[in-house]
Amino acid sequence: MAWNWAGTDIGKAHHHTVVLNNDGEMLLSRKVINDEPELLHLISEVLALGEDVVWSVDVADGMASLLVNLLLNHGQTIVYLPGLAVNRASAGYRGLGKTDAKDARVIAGQARMRRDLHVLTPESELTAELRVMTDRRADLV
Repeated sequence: MAWNWAGTDIGKAHHHTVVLNNDGEMLLSRKVINDEPELLHLISEVLALGEDVVWSVDVADGMASLLVNLLLNHGQTIVYLPGLAVNRASAGYRGLGKTDAKDARVIAGQARMRRDLHVLTPESELTAELRVMTDRRADLV
């Protein structure tokens, strides 16, 4: 089965996504604004390259919340690669300096090669309620 690997370097105002195929060839490299219509367009663009996609991100909450929730709502598989792992792995890739495109390629490449990454899943209703209550308690304290 042919898989594509979409790595996204998460940023505050925009993200950069690189899609690799099974052989590591780049199919897409695109900067996208962190906005719902733009992200939905990116998702449809990536899915047009192939239905079997594993998405990978270097941030799983905060500024990545919109993208992660949109992907989960579309039934996509998402894995999390910590930023420190991206930093360490980038030394093994060609190119000087740190760019969003290079980081996105590293994230996609690592997801393609590694099988030990954490899969992000939707939060259960009970977990969400407990998180809201503990956050509220922390605010009061």
